Amino acid sequence: MGMMIQSKGQSGITGYRRAYRPMADINVTPFIDVMLVLLIVFMVTAPLLSAGVPVDLPKTEAGPVSDKDEKPLEVTVNKKGDIFIGETKVTQDELLVKLSAITGDDMERRVFIKADQGLAYGDVMGVLGAINKGGYRKVALITEPASRK
Repeated sequence: MGMMIQSKGQSGITGYRRAYRPMADINVTPFIDVMLVLLIVFMVTAPLLSAGVPVDLPKTEAGPVSDKDEKPLEVTVNKKGDIFIGETKVTQDELLVKLSAITGDDMERRVFIKADQGLAYGDVMGVLGAINKGGYRKVALITEPASRK
């Protein structure tokens, strides 16, 4: 912190008399230092916060799905064939019960299915068919974008 000393001039017989006034400016340098450190910490940790079950998605040339919905449900099928809603493991029999408990009566809520590319087509279609049978019409399969050469 800095302090500014100002002289008012000569006063009295014996010498100079000085009046001390504190500096009215705020020193923002420590504040900026802290903000830059926080920015770096958040930039490093943000990629690590991706939630969900890790799966190896197939690569396609399909365009991105619009994100008009506030929070679409994410159903994941991993390489072993385990089914997850978000990060909660469920069986195929529990899938519709848990989905309807989460969505209530909102059958227009979008459901994203992420399935490992090593799964058999029939396993993925079984999950898709079960969700469709439950009345959900906005179901999308999530893939990785294909690398362009």
